[in-house]
Amino acid sequence: MLVSLCVIAYNEEDSLPGLLKDISSQTYPHDKTEIILVDSASCDSTRHIMDKFRASGDFKKITVLENPKKSQPAGWNTAIRASSGDVIIRVDAHAHIPCDFIEKNITIINSGENISGGPRPNLIINETPWKRTLLLAESSMFGSSIASYRRNTRRSYVKTMFHAAYKREVFEKAGLFNEGLIRTEDNELHYRMRKAGYRFCFDPSVVSYQYTRSTLFKMLKQKFQNGFWIGITAFVCPACLSVFHFVPFLFILSIFLTSILACLGFYIPALILWGVYLAADIAMSILAVISASPEHKKDITNIFLPFLFPLLHIAYGIGTLIGIINVPFKISHIKISKV
Repeated sequence: MLVSLCVIAYNEEDSLPGLLKDISSQTYPHDKTEIILVDSASCDSTRHIMDKFRASGDFKKITVLENPKKSQPAGWNTAIRASSGDVIIRVDAHAHIPCDFIEKNITIINSGENISGGPRPNLIINETPWKRTLLLAESSMFGSSIASYRRNTRRSYVKTMFHAAYKREVFEKAGLFNEGLIRTEDNELHYRMRKAGYRFCFDPSVVSYQYTRSTLFKMLKQKFQNGFWIGITAFVCPACLSVFHFVPFLFILSIFLTSILACLGFYIPALILWGVYLAADIAMSILAVISASPEHKKDITNIFLPFLFPLLHIAYGIGTLIGIINVPFKISHIKISKV
């Protein structure tokens, strides 16, 4: 079975070499694997790294392409259109995959599944106490989500997943990524796949990893952008989102409404809101530290967790609000791309 492993990248000179090393170490036969690398007009040495890998790789085929549109969905569509494999696997450039990643996915596909994948824990590059604290915030249920595809411990069917492997027929039937959705392209496409009758087989043994943002600014920017596209997607494909996507937005609205009531002399709603949130914030911060590895429990920077969580929630919620405001300007550019 021929496998097409697709990677798109924009300014990933720090993480891409490690991923390409992971790809070179895959146990699945290299003569049955083609690698498709897409550079999204990077300003660093990303393209050079890809070209060097193409010249030295031992796979059936290594293709390096350009994505002038720069966006993730456009990059994925470029890779998928260029692929010829029976199975297409998508892996983010800032990721780490074990040597048996492809092999385990193909075993699941060969068992009769059309889509496979597993958990995707976060990692950090060049560890420092502060980066470990950011990782705790990102990995916590309070900082990310309670979605089943993040925390399942048994084989099951889920609504979406990271770094998935798809039979080619899935794209041929459901279509490609909607290039008008920059951050929620997975949600929308996976919704169409489910509507087409396909199921996402989650297996906890198929582990891949993603490097978390290395600074608070980058993390807040990511949360804002994620929230922004949730606001847009709510008017494009509301069924492909869950109520949990809107919790930060509702939090922002609650802050606004209770603040108005407090200005009018009604303090109780604000006291209840902040009291409940503060209790949850402290509890989840303690839980995050307890769940950390022994050496990470001692990081003094962990005291900032109760401040990090509200910052992440507010960034996401404001992003959703701005996204909703921008719907009239964005929605006309959104359409589904075909194979």
